[in-house]
Amino acid sequence: MQLNFVKRNKKALIITSIVAFALTLVIACCSVYVNDYYRADQKAIQAFGYTERIEEEIWKDGTHVYKPETGAAAGFIFYPGGKVEHTAYEPLMRAVAQRGIVCFLVEMPFRLAVLDVNAADGLQKKFPEIESWYIGGHSLGGSMAASYAKSHKNNFDGLILLASYSTENLTKTGLSVLSVYGTNDKVMNRKKYQEYKSNLPVGFTEYLLEGGNHAQFGMYGKQEGDGTATMSNVRQITLTATKIGDFIL
Repeated sequence: MQLNFVKRNKKALIITSIVAFALTLVIACCSVYVNDYYRADQKAIQAFGYTERIEEEIWKDGTHVYKPETGAAAGFIFYPGGKVEHTAYEPLMRAVAQRGIVCFLVEMPFRLAVLDVNAADGLQKKFPEIESWYIGGHSLGGSMAASYAKSHKNNFDGLILLASYSTENLTKTGLSVLSVYGTNDKVMNRKKYQEYKSNLPVGFTEYLLEGGNHAQFGMYGKQEGDGTATMSNVRQITLTATKIGDFIL
């Protein structure tokens, strides 16, 4: 009996060791994955030119708020792209804010909007004086913003998709939709983009940035697998901000 007891203990020890090793490996892999992301290019962001002064607030939850000095005609909540540091979109948010729109740049857990689709909850209540609201995002962030818009359709006037598409059927939501992407984008799945176009309301606005790519909606450098842009990062952001401003206002 003592021999059997020793054998059982040895077997249990081996199983425990295997499980512990497997868990350590999983944790290590997850750590590598979540820390492998695109960082904001601070030098490029600081060099971006702005024509008007924009007030910036940074909340405890990491949300950055960009407010025009002249008052706000509308509000825009923005979900960043997957595995991209959210501050990489500061130039775009500031450029949109210059049009008289309060912009909310949301920080996502581990830089993945899929982990907090409801990140927009409560933001509108902080600015009750604003009656016109829009939500949108870049790439994965845009798809998650579309999901949020579908379940909160009465809270928004429209949705803005940058190099993104909606897997949710929005045809009967009453939302206006703007879709913008670059002709040199090699990251966005074009087949799925075309497939999911039918989920957008009839008459949605589509704008192609000639020479634009996937990464240049933010400032975080070149993205793996992306095409080479033939327009500058500054120009792509400026044109996008203009289209967003025209769409909202």
